[in-house]
Amino acid sequence: MGRVGALIDDARRGRGGALVLRGEPGIGKTALLRHAEESATGFLVMQASGAEFEMELPFAALHQLCAPVLDNVTALPPPHRKALEVAFGLDTGTPDPFLVGIATLGLLVETVRERPLLCLVDDAQWLDHASARALAFLARRVAAERVAVVFSLREPSRLPELDELPGLTLQGLGETDARALLAAAIRAPLDERVRDRVLAEARGNPLALLELPRSAGLAEMAGGFALPSSVPGVIEQSFRARLELLPPQARLLLTVAAADPVGDPGLLWQAVDLLGIEPSATAAAASLVDFGTRIRFSHPLARSAVYRAASSAERQRAHEALAAVTDPVADPDRLAWHRAQASVGPDEEVAAELERSAARAQARGGVAAAAAFLERSAALTLTPGLRVERVLAAAQAKLSVGAFDVAADLLTTAETASLGERHLARIDLLRGKLSFVRRRGGEGPTTYLLRAADRLAGADPAWSRACYLDAMEMGILIGGLDPVVAAARQAPPAPQPPSSADAVLDGLVSLATDGHLAAAAVLRPIVGEVDDEVWTRRPSLGFMLAAELWDYDALHGIAARIVAAGRESGSFHMLPIGLAMLATAAVHAGDFGAAMEMISEEEAIAAATGASPLVYPRIHLAALRGRRREAVALFEEVLSASQRMSLSVQWATAVLNNGLADYPAALNAARQAVARGDLGLSGLALPELVEAAVRCGEPELAGTALRTLAEHTQAGQQAWGLGVEAYSRALVTGDEDAYREAVDHLDGSRVAIYRARAHLLYGEWLRRQGRRRDARERLRTAHELLSDLGAEAFADRAAGELRATGEHARSRSSQASDQLTLQEVHIARLVADGGSSKEVAAKLFLSPRTVDAHLRNIFRKLGLTSRRQLRDLPDIR
Repeated sequence: MGRVGALIDDARRGRGGALVLRGEPGIGKTALLRHAEESATGFLVMQASGAEFEMELPFAALHQLCAPVLDNVTALPPPHRKALEVAFGLDTGTPDPFLVGIATLGLLVETVRERPLLCLVDDAQWLDHASARALAFLARRVAAERVAVVFSLREPSRLPELDELPGLTLQGLGETDARALLAAAIRAPLDERVRDRVLAEARGNPLALLELPRSAGLAEMAGGFALPSSVPGVIEQSFRARLELLPPQARLLLTVAAADPVGDPGLLWQAVDLLGIEPSATAAAASLVDFGTRIRFSHPLARSAVYRAASSAERQRAHEALAAVTDPVADPDRLAWHRAQASVGPDEEVAAELERSAARAQARGGVAAAAAFLERSAALTLTPGLRVERVLAAAQAKLSVGAFDVAADLLTTAETASLGERHLARIDLLRGKLSFVRRRGGEGPTTYLLRAADRLAGADPAWSRACYLDAMEMGILIGGLDPVVAAARQAPPAPQPPSSADAVLDGLVSLATDGHLAAAAVLRPIVGEVDDEVWTRRPSLGFMLAAELWDYDALHGIAARIVAAGRESGSFHMLPIGLAMLATAAVHAGDFGAAMEMISEEEAIAAATGASPLVYPRIHLAALRGRRREAVALFEEVLSASQRMSLSVQWATAVLNNGLADYPAALNAARQAVARGDLGLSGLALPELVEAAVRCGEPELAGTALRTLAEHTQAGQQAWGLGVEAYSRALVTGDEDAYREAVDHLDGSRVAIYRARAHLLYGEWLRRQGRRRDARERLRTAHELLSDLGAEAFADRAAGELRATGEHARSRSSQASDQLTLQEVHIARLVADGGSSKEVAAKLFLSPRTVDAHLRNIFRKLGLTSRRQLRDLPDIR
């Protein structure tokens, strides 16, 4: 009770928080929620509870919670108001749980203007997935608000969304308290050996101790009541025993109440009237249910016991009656759900209606509901071919919501039917996705994709080629591209004229087998078409090919298009990918401030969705920023989490150490990065290998790396690549014309870091030739560029070279962004651009008070007193 009381006291003082109460059924979680409600004097109390039979309906629990304050929705920004209205069935569209989460936060912020708020969520283990994600998001972001959120959760949990919140695991009563409670419940002599057995098997569970005497007579207790092995079984059995004493109409009334997770009295009484249940049944059922403004069972397990104790026919009657009185316009999802539960035996008409219901549910963002409807639809379908289609659709939907085991079982069910090659190919594609997300042993994702491609080669050549291209992208992402290329050589020929996807597939095969120059004619024009649909579907592939061809405009353009598409669609899957790509492009352009802003936004989305942030843009930033301690710590942290990032870390280590003039370390890292031969970063590592090899006196290695680099850059024919190749060639040959060529190419490009490095290398060569005056000009240019960009290691290297010519480099002026965290840089930039706290909060999934708290830190660090002063800082603007 102390933790709950402290949480409420903190919320009263404006320091919001959340607490997850964990424990077995009957251990006292619900009692603690009631204690919290009684303790929260002066609070508005909002309540919701998960429902075992409503877990597939999106946003059901969130709707319960927000119902008392929905009048405040008009105060929200239009996108947030729309998100809530769509989620609650008041408008059409496809809501995202996390956009709904930030909208709910805004709704509650409007509410707490008047008084503090306590949100109680009972039986969280039965929350629908959409509500769970939205509520977990909300709970993580109330620290600056007068809001307390308390969940009760039965262990073991199936909700990783709640695992990161502060928790309290409730234990059973001690022996003394348990004996006292049992004595209070049984006011009659009890055999001491029986008492000891009861106490031992109840394990301190309060509800078990209270329910036993209600379900077992004193004679049974005295004789030794045989408890089941598990406490939940004890408790549920006690409720069932009480249920058996009720008349049939009261039991049917309770079954209807249990079948309606909403607890809406209006629906209940209409259904009861339809079933012809007499009003007198209400009094008999009142021992288990409170028939007030909301229908509430005495305990969640009572509801479970009632529903499970009913016969199949009784449950079907209850759902059929509820379906008959549910408004098909206002609540189509719940109507479909009741119809699904009321169905018996194969029924094509009901199956078709469930399929339509799945489409409606999916349009409202209820992928989990759609999956449940499709699964039930398949079970009710008689026609074999149609049944397979619905089973595969259900498997796809289950896969989308992370129900991987159910999806696998559905695929196994589909495989028992007589299937054609197209159905078998679809199964392979779904098994490939399962293999990728599960990361378990057995066949890898590319194996399934290639098998699907082979199956489709005769029946659907276009689909077969698309599968080969997807396998190519998968092979690049997870490694093992060579066998995919070997298989893709057997792909059906491309149609004439070929689509862009067909051209990319053929170009990739040519790239892997014949080299960059052979593939350039096919790939270069398509890579440059950043709006092409092939990159919309496969952005990672397009981004890596742009890097492979040293085409910065394509690299930036593909990333910018993905960001724009992600923002337009509100996709929290696509947007983080685009932001990470665009941040990486910004790093190579030398715009570290923009990169930090986009990294911060991507990390904010990851924190909101519970996903892992995409770390590779931070690796690129750390490498080119050149702060050894920070960079090495990041690289070690990344490698300890995943060896899959080793190529990125090896490239970054080579860049970092070239900047620091630690050429042996750079050589070792660059060798490893190039040896892998992976698309994208291996090519970017080649100039690092050339530079490190030249400095370490390994001309043969440098020459080999230069020839490979030239194949890449000549294939791309872009200023970025041609300039880097030219200064790499100058390093190997000592040809001054090559240095001038590098500067000419890069002076006209957007990659400022590489332009500065070209001046640095040219200046270093001039100094070694004894041409100090010429060297000073180049080194001064390099130092100024590198300092202004924030590439500290390379700037220090340039400063050292300048000192060797007899000139002292100007000290780099302190940048405002140096003193701020990534998130603070992002907030500062948004505010400097005129964003209000409310607007910034919406973009970063924070509350306005949290944004104001960050602003106070920013002002303190930078010595500012107003937002207007932020606009005058050049590296913030």
